[in-house]
Amino acid sequence: MAFTQTKWSLGDLYPGFNTPELESAFDLIEEQVTSFERLRANLTPDMPADRFMDIVRTSEEMIRVSNKLYAFAGLSFSEDTQDQTAQSLQAHVQQFLADMENRTLFFSIWWKDLDDSNAKRLLKEAKDYQYYLEEMRNFKPHTLSEPEEKIINLKNVTGSNALVTLYSSITNRYVFKVVVEGETKELTRGELMVLVQGPDPDLRAAAYQELYKVYGDNGPILGQMYQTRVRDWRNENLTLRKFSNPIAVRNLANDIPDSVVDTLLDVARKNVGIFQRYFKLKAKVLGMDKLRRYDIYAPVIKSEKPFEYASAAEMVLESFTEFDPKIGELTRRVFDDGHIDSEVRKGKRQGAFCWSVLPEMTPWVQLNYQGRARDVATMAHELGHAIHAMLASHHNAFTFHASLPLAETASTFGEMILTDRMLAEEQDEAVRRDLLFKQVDDAYATIMRQSYFAFFEKEAHEMVFKNASVDEIAAAYMENLNEQFGDALELSDEFKWEWVSIPHIYHTPFYVYAYAFGQLLVLSLYQQFKREGDAFKPKYLKILSAGGSKAPAKILSEAGIDIESAAFWQDGFDVVEGLVKQLEALN
Repeated sequence: MAFTQTKWSLGDLYPGFNTPELESAFDLIEEQVTSFERLRANLTPDMPADRFMDIVRTSEEMIRVSNKLYAFAGLSFSEDTQDQTAQSLQAHVQQFLADMENRTLFFSIWWKDLDDSNAKRLLKEAKDYQYYLEEMRNFKPHTLSEPEEKIINLKNVTGSNALVTLYSSITNRYVFKVVVEGETKELTRGELMVLVQGPDPDLRAAAYQELYKVYGDNGPILGQMYQTRVRDWRNENLTLRKFSNPIAVRNLANDIPDSVVDTLLDVARKNVGIFQRYFKLKAKVLGMDKLRRYDIYAPVIKSEKPFEYASAAEMVLESFTEFDPKIGELTRRVFDDGHIDSEVRKGKRQGAFCWSVLPEMTPWVQLNYQGRARDVATMAHELGHAIHAMLASHHNAFTFHASLPLAETASTFGEMILTDRMLAEEQDEAVRRDLLFKQVDDAYATIMRQSYFAFFEKEAHEMVFKNASVDEIAAAYMENLNEQFGDALELSDEFKWEWVSIPHIYHTPFYVYAYAFGQLLVLSLYQQFKREGDAFKPKYLKILSAGGSKAPAKILSEAGIDIESAAFWQDGFDVVEGLVKQLEALN
């Protein structure tokens, strides 16, 4: 098939706004919830296991329709964050689903409160629902009464959820003005990032300066929004739910012990020198005394090789097929079903993501494709997410999604498969060297940058609690950057506003360490693949096929990986150091 840049089709969800099918979804959920409420009287400690499982499966049917409705609203908003119909639908869906969740809360609260003996008896019959039910009970110490939980759900609709939507609407309408070849151009953030990663040092500086001028002009307001998000997080999770600290909330949701996350971040901090050494090497290759922060993603060749969308799609498809034909078939399905939005448009949500809605549905992938090697890698990354979900499609709607720490496994592994292919096929030594540099650039962006975001979030949450101003938080962010880069590069003042430009810290507090977790995990897995060849593949596919049906530590321990061990995380950094040594030898 010919691959072309298009908008995605949401027809597999609903035909469009204001259609009978969309309206009937609200009616169907209302009916399902009304029926479910009648089951409340059946919830007794000694209830038969078969009746309990009927209730669990009934709750899944409600989730299935809710997921479709929520995805249609969210994907429509992502298509055009300035579309008032999409904005209204998203707000309506969030309010409606919060109301529905409140009416069905009684089940999860009853299940968490159930005595251990009866819970164990019922879990024996749970099969593929077992981990979902076990994980729900992990939150027992942090669950409030039913009326309190209802208040929090309603509060979130017009509180933190609305704040995050507002942040997206404000920042996705930003236009950035840069003089390119004597002409002032108005660019989206995605288009601006092309200049940041381009060969012209003056344009790199101008692009970054414009980026943080625009964000900095709104910095006090965006910072205030962040303070509010942080206070809301603390009010709910520490004051009411009695979590020990802000990151512990995410760790429990990820089902990763606090100690494992501490170990991962400690090892990252100890290895910061690897990237500082790399940036000094890169300065030498670029003929500079010292890199500026503007230059860390600079290519080492004058003009970057362009990749047409069609050839990029073919390359990704062939790379995945060569690794495993089944993975190739699943990749093609995303294209065939029209589930990719790859165009660059004003108002469209920036960046890239994959949204998996239901086990049997092909996931939706957003790209902002602009023809660079990095865009090809992003395509492989997001399609890796889609493959992960599709390989786990034999699980139920509660357990097919991988947990956050494992969610980056297939995506990052997919990038590495692609990079190997590009290196093998590239004849030009300069382009090959640039690809190797990009590999380390990406390792920095995924491991060290995200780890330092996590350090910043931990500090910022404490600072907001102690009533720090936005300027004080910005100053702390600069200190974070100074520690991260040491004497390896020059850091200019406008980078103090970088933190207000990071959507993850608004949308999903403490998400960021999942990237470092995933990248270091994949570096270890990829080393195994290099050693074992085809014998490695069943083990890897088993990890992906597990989805979210078991605890991350259990899924990985079955593959011989101990995430409690500092040595395991160090292995990942040793692979990065090996790449740096390889580049040092070439230069």
